[in-house]
Amino acid sequence: MAALSTSSNLKYVFDTLKSNPVVTGLCATAIIGLVWTVNDFREWKAFGTGGTPPTWAGYLRMSKLRAKHAASKNNLQDPSPLQQTGPSYLPTGTLPLRSGPRPRMMPRILPQRQYPEPIDPSVQARLRSLVRDLASAHPELFDLLPSHTEGRTTDGLYARRNLPTLNPLAGDAILSYEIAHMHPAENSLHVWLSDVDAREVIEKGWGQRFPVPAVPQGWVMVYAPRDEGEMDIVEGIVRAAARWVTGVMV
Repeated sequence: MAALSTSSNLKYVFDTLKSNPVVTGLCATAIIGLVWTVNDFREWKAFGTGGTPPTWAGYLRMSKLRAKHAASKNNLQDPSPLQQTGPSYLPTGTLPLRSGPRPRMMPRILPQRQYPEPIDPSVQARLRSLVRDLASAHPELFDLLPSHTEGRTTDGLYARRNLPTLNPLAGDAILSYEIAHMHPAENSLHVWLSDVDAREVIEKGWGQRFPVPAVPQGWVMVYAPRDEGEMDIVEGIVRAAARWVTGVMV
């Protein structure tokens, strides 16, 4: 009887779908949407989620921000929201224009990542040791800690909290004394610059704004360097961030 009842119910469902193309279309759309969402979640989690918890709740939060960002048509390569006046700590002289087009960005805004580009192994080794080397060379200024903005998945360069020269803004509720970190998966970085320096980095094609409005505007993504010359530029940007937060030139 149970098998007969189940068979009858299935027949009823199929008959309903056949006789109602609208319902059939809605069901097909729902199934396709569910499959896409599960696959998107798995890809997001497999790549690395940055500071967002790798859970369905984290994915939902990221998806809401992605939808809100898409609806706002906020161009992260537009530097105009950043102040034009104020302190600057970039190396003397104007920042050169970055050659070639900007890297292609991955579709999810969290984590904010570019598609990987070719990089010399020596440049990558230098990049990966940058924050560690700065912390080692200046222990009176910096702490090397797991980056809380990246979910503690990579090293972060932090200003020591007892510095007399510390920027009063350094204790921001979100960034909390973090200066910079690097993303091992594709070699880009996030750094905290003065607004003026962040504006120049974006104008000259070296990076773009962070997509979450609650984060200070000087927190920018810096694109992965491709050669030694670009690595010199990126190191100068990180050193400018260190001076902005600590008040000390390194």
